[in-house]
Amino acid sequence: MAKSKVEKWLTPDGLTLLGGWAREGLTDEEIARKMKISRSTLSEYKKKYSDISDTLKKEKEIVDYEVENALLKKCLGYNVKVLKNIKLKKVEYNSKGYKKSEKEEIVEVYDEVHIPADTTAQIIWLKNRQPDKWRDKPQPKNNEDEGVVIVDDLSNY
Repeated sequence: MAKSKVEKWLTPDGLTLLGGWAREGLTDEEIARKMKISRSTLSEYKKKYSDISDTLKKEKEIVDYEVENALLKKCLGYNVKVLKNIKLKKVEYNSKGYKKSEKEEIVEVYDEVHIPADTTAQIIWLKNRQPDKWRDKPQPKNNEDEGVVIVDDLSNY
């Protein structure tokens, strides 16, 4: 009897591959294409087989958190250690103060560099986390007042 297509994806290797694709940020449509099945078939697999559904959900969630953490880090700014090569000059002098020898060598050192906060990342964060406060076009608090103009003096109209 021939194996069904889904059995391949229920093995540890198949689930690892599905998880890897989800971690890479592939959509369900793209994952289905890589599995050589239709998007609707993948939906059926997810309904019938909790291993597939759980793997995709868990791995996508991990990536979402990683991206969220990276965005937060970008919003706040951070320090990073960078490996740099510097030229070091060694000069030796004799007892009378005359230059005896001079050597140059390249030395690797770590330098701490500050990556400043990114305004665009801050805007994205705020618009998504506090949309009522930070959206481009704030919504009126009371929909009943929309389009209503209160006029005390009708002579201007």
